Amino acid sequence: MKGRGLATYAVAYLLFLYAPVILLPLFAFNDGTIIAFPLQGFTTGWFVQLTRIEALHDSVFNSLWIALTTAVLSTCFGLFAARASARYRFPAKGGIMGLIMLPLVLPEIIVAVALLVVLLQLGIDLGAWTVILGHVLICTPFSIAILNSAFLSLDESLEEASYDLGETKWSTFRLITLPLVMPGIISSMLIAFTISLDEFIIAFFLTGNEPTLPVYLWSQLRFPTKIPIVMALGTIMLVASLLLLTAAEYFRRRGVARTGAKDSGGFL
Repeated sequence: MKGRGLATYAVAYLLFLYAPVILLPLFAFNDGTIIAFPLQGFTTGWFVQLTRIEALHDSVFNSLWIALTTAVLSTCFGLFAARASARYRFPAKGGIMGLIMLPLVLPEIIVAVALLVVLLQLGIDLGAWTVILGHVLICTPFSIAILNSAFLSLDESLEEASYDLGETKWSTFRLITLPLVMPGIISSMLIAFTISLDEFIIAFFLTGNEPTLPVYLWSQLRFPTKIPIVMALGTIMLVASLLLLTAAEYFRRRGVARTGAKDSGGFL
């Protein structure tokens, strides 16, 4: 009886969580501007219209550029921090790592407003680079969490053997450590890219006159006739996000299998 109740709760929870996601592609292929049942027919016209909106193309380019830069920078910072955390001891290590990971638990609205106030006080113009700054701040803790696991699962004796054979710390890191944690690095970049591509709150406050794709989507919701186009674009973003998360999980599991560590769970 207890097991049946738990199963019922799980099914109800999943339906509540994913029902809106299922409706997104359903209305994207609906031949009507009103988002309501019954459906009026099947069409791919809304997807065709996406190719004709220049403002949309600009926002997609901005989002891709910001997401790619964020992924590279946050993964680099995460790589350095995870390496230091997993292999070295230094004063106030716990406090420093706690401060770095703090954006994981802070509400994004607080982070966004704080960054906006600081940037305006410094006289920095809002634009793509200010959004990148905010996204790197929130993506770096995710990169650290992924890469810290990769470094902790790495056998230290491999590096020690490299030192014994005459390799320097840099050559050992480049030839031994880096290839072994490369699946974690790729996973980190994919996760950071996905988070940055989908993030709205920080981008809304810091974007200036270069809107990202989520900000552009929000602006289009004011026009009822544009909602089916938004649904079509949202469907594409949903599929792209699922593919990126699946790829990130694949590389994460590949890294776990490569190092022989115990898998403690992942993204999927």
